[in-house]
Amino acid sequence: MPVPPILSQSLSLPVLAAPLFIVSGPSLVAAQCQAGVIGSFPALNARPAELLNDWLAQITEENASFAAANPSRPVAPFAVNQIVHHSNVRLEQDMEVIVDHQVPIVITSLGARPEIYEAVHSYGGIVLHDVINNEFAHKAIEKGADGLIAVAAGAGGHAGTQSPFALLREIRDWFDGPLVLSGALAHGSSILAAQAAGADLAYVGSAFLPTHEANAIETHKNMVLESSASDIVYSNLFTGVHGNYLRRSVEAAGLDPDDLPQSDASKMNFSQGAVKAKAWKDIWGAGQGIGAVKTSMSTEELVAQLRSQYQDTRDELDTVLRSGTTAPTPQMQV
Repeated sequence: MPVPPILSQSLSLPVLAAPLFIVSGPSLVAAQCQAGVIGSFPALNARPAELLNDWLAQITEENASFAAANPSRPVAPFAVNQIVHHSNVRLEQDMEVIVDHQVPIVITSLGARPEIYEAVHSYGGIVLHDVINNEFAHKAIEKGADGLIAVAAGAGGHAGTQSPFALLREIRDWFDGPLVLSGALAHGSSILAAQAAGADLAYVGSAFLPTHEANAIETHKNMVLESSASDIVYSNLFTGVHGNYLRRSVEAAGLDPDDLPQSDASKMNFSQGAVKAKAWKDIWGAGQGIGAVKTSMSTEELVAQLRSQYQDTRDELDTVLRSGTTAPTPQMQV
């Protein structure tokens, strides 16, 4: 099945920027789109709820103005992430705004809801659904999702535990539609690897955390720049769903990251958290790919860097393939 034009045209790099709680706002999303990657934000970031209408109008207008002024530059579409779990009391209201603005791409998380898919399809939009295993992938497609985001081990925020290679392969055995991979993808070579493994797009989140347009405080941005994969903690304490968080933010909240209790998954709360320190506001999500994130820069500069890394890796592989050579086999020692 060919990738829908909305996921392949007007892109400078095969990337969907992941929606980051609190951090993703209209400035970051517009900058992502204007750099040629699909920008996104969680609907719940717009608070109060009435602000969602303003954000969608702002992103649409800024992208249109940029495209008019820069006709040779690709301007990517944008997406809105909807938490469809029953704890999201804003879901119906936010969906009305999304339909009114005809948001081109909707990302759904924590539940496959046919009525949500139908609402987006009513105006020609598409829905990509987050999944952490093959079972959930089947359910989402059966209920009407257009494509899948495979949230594998190492992804920032809510994430699964399966290897990206294993998860992609299981899904690709039966699904030939749009497939996005999430999980420690913070370098251009990783984006190319995601495609080689079977994904159409890479889901890149943590790399955007320290960008100039990100709605994160400097302490948060610096913590990302100073951390590596070993500084990521996997826990379900803060929202009831397992996710990856920055160790030092957990410690700053007065908690022992090596001895965190389990939370009751039936009491999910994505806005307040399961402890006094609030998820996303005090306990900061990040993925294992942050070791590749070294410098704070603009979103345009980051995408240009990723694009350069991506192209360099492609060129190196092309050279190897054309020469017919392979990497030397290491000698076994007995």
